[in-house]
Amino acid sequence: MSQLHHHNIKFTKQQFPITIICDRVNSPANIGSIFRIADSFGVEQIYFCGEDITVISKRMQRTARSTHEFVHYKQSEFGIDIVKEFKDKGYSILALEITEDSIPISKYKIAKEEKLVLVIGEENLGVSQDILEEVTQSVHINMYGNNSSMNVATATGIALYEITRE
Repeated sequence: MSQLHHHNIKFTKQQFPITIICDRVNSPANIGSIFRIADSFGVEQIYFCGEDITVISKRMQRTARSTHEFVHYKQSEFGIDIVKEFKDKGYSILALEITEDSIPISKYKIAKEEKLVLVIGEENLGVSQDILEEVTQSVHINMYGNNSSMNVATATGIALYEITRE
């Protein structure tokens, strides 16, 4: 048995009506990983929101492995404005955040034609309170160790897997 590489295996390309909003995510390594994960799961676009966010950097490009050239992205200073725009367009807004009302991401049932925004927050601060007040639902990933959080890019990958596997 030999290992296959992206040059000799073809996955079915598919795009989902999913937008990721990164609320103050500013680590170049995380930004690069989020591009790769978004490409892997057929995400339509990414918004990087917050003051002084540098999306393109050498570190991000090394991590993204050219996926930033395929995944549409935009920047905005105010994430709350972008969330409200998508909410007005009929998107369901999910915050990947442990809150008093959050449910496990595996329990969130997606309607057939549902369009989603997944809001992820900066690792130390999480999703901002003003955005949490606008979301349709907060979702979390069940964790079984001592820690109550994980790397934002890793969490995004797990959440997108759960969302797209239906």
